Amino acid sequence: MDAPLWSMLADDAAVLDDADIVRRIAAWSTALSTLRDQVVALLADNSPHWLIADRALRSAGATVLPLPTFFTDAQCRYAIEAAGAAHMLVDDRLRAGSLGFAVPERIDAGPLYLCRSNIPRRALPPCTAKITFTSGTTGQPKGVCLTGETLQAVSGSLAALARELGIRRHLCMLPLAVLLENVAGADTAALTGAECVVPPLAAVGVTGSSQFDPRVALSAIVRWRPDSLILLPQMLTALVAVAEAGVPVPRGLKLVAVGGARVAPGLIEKARALGFPACEGYGLSEAGSVVALNRPDDAPGAVGRVLPHLSVTLSARKEILVHGLRQAAYLGAPPLPDGPLHTGDLGHFDAQGRLHVTGRLKHQLITSFGRNVSPEWPESELLAEPAIGQVAVFGEARPTLSAVIVARPGVDDAQLDHAVRRSNERLPDYARIGVHVRAAQPFSASNGLATDNGRVRRDAVWAHYGDRIAALYAALDGAPTSTTEI
Repeated sequence: MDAPLWSMLADDAAVLDDADIVRRIAAWSTALSTLRDQVVALLADNSPHWLIADRALRSAGATVLPLPTFFTDAQCRYAIEAAGAAHMLVDDRLRAGSLGFAVPERIDAGPLYLCRSNIPRRALPPCTAKITFTSGTTGQPKGVCLTGETLQAVSGSLAALARELGIRRHLCMLPLAVLLENVAGADTAALTGAECVVPPLAAVGVTGSSQFDPRVALSAIVRWRPDSLILLPQMLTALVAVAEAGVPVPRGLKLVAVGGARVAPGLIEKARALGFPACEGYGLSEAGSVVALNRPDDAPGAVGRVLPHLSVTLSARKEILVHGLRQAAYLGAPPLPDGPLHTGDLGHFDAQGRLHVTGRLKHQLITSFGRNVSPEWPESELLAEPAIGQVAVFGEARPTLSAVIVARPGVDDAQLDHAVRRSNERLPDYARIGVHVRAAQPFSASNGLATDNGRVRRDAVWAHYGDRIAALYAALDGAPTSTTEI
C-alpha cells in the first residue's frame, strides 16, 4: 500500500502489526474489488476490522456509507435507500436480515459479513468517497457527500499537530461511524504512522448514542496508555466528576480534543488540573469534520486556530463562513453553489487569531431588555456543573432566561438549585438563569426530546415544558424559582 498506515491496530482481542495491516487491507481490497463505483454501507461496532474494511473499500474505489450502530432500523433503511447502497458490511447477521439484506459470506475469516440487497443505485456527486449522515434536529438524517480530497486535507492538517505534540498512540472513544473519530482520530493516526487502539465501544464505557460510564472509560485509558483521545463535552464532564471524586487519572495524555458542542472554559480548566489536557475544537460534517482546534497550551474560551487548509471569515451578522475544501453536495440535492460554507454559527476572532463560537444564528435570544444571548453560552456553564446532565435554555422576549434541566441521578432539588446559582455566578446578569424546571426524565430519542446522537430538540422541549416555564415567569418576583415535574 502506498498510503500511510497505522504502525499497530489493537482491540481487546488482538494486536495487528504493520505487516498484518498491510496484508489484510490488500486481501480485503481484492475481495471487494467488484464493488468499485458502488456505495457500500458499513454497520459495525468499533474494531480494527472496521478500519481495515473502510480502508479496503476506499482502495477498491467504492463509496463508504458509515452507519452508527445507534441509528434505528428506520434511520438505517432511510440512509441505505437514499444512498443506493446495495451492499453492506455488518457484524450483526440478525440486524442485516431486519434491514432486508442477505448474508452470503464472511470476509477474510473476520467478524464482518458482506451482505447484498436489491436496492437501486443512486446518482452521486463525482469523486464521492464517503457519505456521512447527520442526525440533525428534525426529520430524517441528512447525507453529506465528501470527497477523498476533503477528508485527506482535514486529517493532513491534524497530522501536523499530532507530530508536533509527539502523539504516537490514539484510543478511539467515539463510534468510528461518526466522522470526527473516523477522520480526526483514526485517519490522522494513520497519516502519522501512529498506533490506533479500537476496542468495542462498551469497553470504553459507551452505550448507544448518549450513555457513558466514565469509570469504564478510565480503566481503558489506564490499560492502553494513549497519547490522544477525542471526547464529547458530556464525556469530559463525567470523567472530571469521577476524577474529582478520587478516581486516579493516568498521566501521559498529550491531547484530549473535545468537540460536538460548546464547552465551558471552567470545565477545560478543571480537566487540565486533573491531568486531562483538554482542548476545545470546532467543526461540522459539511467541512469534513474539524475546522479549528486549540492546543494544550492555549487558554480556554476559544475553539482554536483555523486549520491551515481552510480559512474563515465573518459575515455582517457575525456568521462563521468557511472557505476551502468542503462537501460536494447533500445527498439527492443539486451541487452547492460556489462560495463559502454558511455554518449558521455565530463567532468572532480574538487578538491571537483564535476563533470563538458564541452560538447559533437561529437560536439567538433577545431578552425583553434588548440583550442578545446565545443559549449555548449559559448552557455550557450549567453543563460544567457535575449535578447537571442535560439542559435547554429559553428566554425570548422575557426579562430573564429560563432553563429545563435534567439532573444527574441522586441529585436532589437543593443540590440542583445550588448548581444553578454557581453557574450564574460565572455569567453576567443578563445571561443568568432566573427560573428553571427540573425535567422528569432525560432528553432522549425515545421520548422525542433529543436526536439519536444526543442533541437536544429545543422545540420539542419547549412544547413539553413551556407551560410550566410560563407559569414561573408569571409568578416571578425577582428571585430564582424552580419546580420539579411529577
